[in-house]
Amino acid sequence: MQKINDRKKKQPEVVRSSKKRFSISRKIANRRMSNSNLFSSEETKIQFHLSKAKKEDLIISCSFDKTIKFWIKQNGWICSQTITDHINSVYGLSMNDSQNKLISCGSDNLILIIEYSSQDKKWSIIQKIKVENYGIRICFIDDNIFTLQPYSKEQMHIYELNNTYKQYSKTKDLIVKCGSDGACLFPQQYIKQKYLLVNKNGQNINLIKRKENGDFITQQSIDFGTSSLFGIMSDNGEYLITWDDISKEIQIRKYQEK
Repeated sequence: MQKINDRKKKQPEVVRSSKKRFSISRKIANRRMSNSNLFSSEETKIQFHLSKAKKEDLIISCSFDKTIKFWIKQNGWICSQTITDHINSVYGLSMNDSQNKLISCGSDNLILIIEYSSQDKKWSIIQKIKVENYGIRICFIDDNIFTLQPYSKEQMHIYELNNTYKQYSKTKDLIVKCGSDGACLFPQQYIKQKYLLVNKNGQNINLIKRKENGDFITQQSIDFGTSSLFGIMSDNGEYLITWDDISKEIQIRKYQEK
């Protein structure tokens, strides 16, 4: 089960997944959750990560089945396009603010840069980046910068767009705390209002600040003692909500400016 962030809706949406289908439920007022949308695909084994566009008519999923699928709303949700260039499990997705680029990472040591053509109404791969250590989390900071967290490594990579060649390349590394990692269902999240990146890495949540000069600095690291750790930060960056398999509690932490 995974939450979809939607900036235009006040009520949360929850994704429930099975081997070949997943559904989205929404709580209306104080009533119980209702399955408002159902997605089904004969090829899809497990839906792994989902990203919802601002226009609310597009959902993008990635999966253990090596695919990235684009779902459009037309009297229900249908799969309109499938990207099959990953050759192993796809772990992470992120869409830029302009909503015309998508990045993905997977266990095949690839980052895909995918761009939307308004003329063809299709998504096409414009760049493939081969990495030494495969990424488990990925996130656009803005249209020109994104971050990648390699699996079980104490470094986070920062990629920037070269405006001359229109290609992304790694420009910086940031030391981050880790510990053993075994769960990848906690995506990176950038809170623009506070210039804050939430980066789960192993058994730690690293809260990383982007400074005015563009540098990144780890503001705080929280060690939960387990990699079975899941959570999300509120859209305004005021609350961090987590669950882990040691405390078996939903914990809520409030942001305090120092």
